Amino acid sequence: MQPLLSPSSSVTILGAGLLGSLLATSLARQGHRVQVFEAGGPDGVGSAAYVAAAMVAPLAESVVAEASIVRMGQHALARWPELIAPLPAPVYWQQNGTLIVWHRQDAGDAARLRGLFEHRQAEVAGLPAMQPLDAAGVAAADPALAGRFSQGLLLPGEGQIDNRQLFAALAQDMQQLGVAVHYDSPRELGDFRPGEAGQSDWLIDCRGLGARQQWQALRGVRGEVVRIHAPEVTLARPTRLVHPRYSIYVAPKENHVFVIGATEIESDDRSGMSVRSALELLSAAYTIHSGFAEARILELSTQCRPTLPDNLPGIRMPRPRVLQINGMYRHGFMQAPALHDVALQWLNQGQSPLAAQFDLALQGTAVT
Repeated sequence: MQPLLSPSSSVTILGAGLLGSLLATSLARQGHRVQVFEAGGPDGVGSAAYVAAAMVAPLAESVVAEASIVRMGQHALARWPELIAPLPAPVYWQQNGTLIVWHRQDAGDAARLRGLFEHRQAEVAGLPAMQPLDAAGVAAADPALAGRFSQGLLLPGEGQIDNRQLFAALAQDMQQLGVAVHYDSPRELGDFRPGEAGQSDWLIDCRGLGARQQWQALRGVRGEVVRIHAPEVTLARPTRLVHPRYSIYVAPKENHVFVIGATEIESDDRSGMSVRSALELLSAAYTIHSGFAEARILELSTQCRPTLPDNLPGIRMPRPRVLQINGMYRHGFMQAPALHDVALQWLNQGQSPLAAQFDLALQGTAVT
């Protein structure tokens, strides 16, 4: 197969969200001329990834994700440190695992959850064995929870990244690499004719829900998170609470900042958080650690995540020299490194050996 990109190709990317920014920096570092058009501003607020808790938890998420997404998560655990390493600003990354806890009345739900984990571990090779914990084990895993829970599960090796630091570092990297980023500049596929005189050689569309006019199967799934500052809480790793209605997570960032989330609503509504969601998230966090009672609310955030009918990502070529990547749903930080690597393989080699590992197929027209 022949490479699709020639040396020093010109590439236009639509969308400076997580995947668009990663591809822009990688292509520029390879020597290509890159420009990016972003509908929002330079802070990344318009991106679903900006609001996310940014956890890379393949086993924890396996109960709501297909095996291919779990494999992407495994890939991401190895790739995120490599992707962060060349960035010009520090990005917080930890790989201390995920702790799952529950109250006694929810032991039945916890047992069912454990059974689902065991099934996925048998299905996907390489997932680390979960570690059942008694009260002493919970206290040893996280002293902040000593005496609060009598049972738990530790899922070793799972990670999380600081998404806000990542966006800032990627923006700085694009500037230093000479990527021309046009903020507050929404564009459509029809605005470009890649390959023609005066146009870029290739067009890559990473706009998420902004691409729905061309990818009509896309829908929005609303997520809501609370970002708080809790100086009295010292959780060492992402902690999830088993609950009959939802599985809440508390993801610690640096300097006692925590992201709390769980909600998932089939809706394109991007208005503010509902009172019910705020009450449920905050009250559940309080049951994990009473120190959250004195926390200060930094943000009540909502965002709609781009989702395809099967809840899996898609890569397609609607016409020659146009590559569209979309549908990362709620697992953007688990999928982005895999989609980034697959896209670069196709562009640089004309094929992607990685694609089969993640059940990805390039859909659409033949490459010209």
